Amino acid sequence: MLLEVKNLSVDPILAGINLTVNQDDWLTITGPSGGGKSTLLRALARLQDGVRGQIDLAGKSASDYDLSTYRQQVSYAVQSASLFGHTVRNNLDLPFQVRQVPVNLDRQLELLEKVDLPSDYLDKPITDLSGGQRQRVGLLRNLVFPPQVLLLDEITTGLDAQTKEVVWRLVKMSQTDHHLAIISVTHDSQEIAAANRLLTVKEGHLDD
Repeated sequence: MLLEVKNLSVDPILAGINLTVNQDDWLTITGPSGGGKSTLLRALARLQDGVRGQIDLAGKSASDYDLSTYRQQVSYAVQSASLFGHTVRNNLDLPFQVRQVPVNLDRQLELLEKVDLPSDYLDKPITDLSGGQRQRVGLLRNLVFPPQVLLLDEITTGLDAQTKEVVWRLVKMSQTDHHLAIISVTHDSQEIAAANRLLTVKEGHLDD
């Protein structure tokens, strides 16, 4: 078992959430707006205040991990990625800097190619990126070093069909290559229809 959640609550939004996630699992979570879906992901990412209950990662309590180490292993991607610095390179350098290891240019170029962005985009100003390009760069930043658990919070909302296809191709490829566990929140009817395991958060409760 990779991730185990026991009796997780966030007053007044979530109550008594229990969840188990194994390596290679892909869980799709849906439900009405305001039901607690994003709060659940933020709690799992240790970004949410007021969380009660137990979260275990690889058999160890989340609270026993250094926060930076935990977030490297449970990575949270959001609907509108916030990019740093001035260029795409600044954002793809960041995961190396956090880990205090040399930047791997080949890895950066490989990732750009996987999302149909040319190599010269490394030096492209982030202010010149479209919304879909920003989202791709933000997701690449999450995947430079593949985590154990990837949390996806409505990451394709507002994207055109072609960009959605590119994003999901990257996510599926990353899971296949690195055996990620994925928890994805969505309202997209196609993504819901294609779900391997669909869960619903409604009025603070999680149901299969």
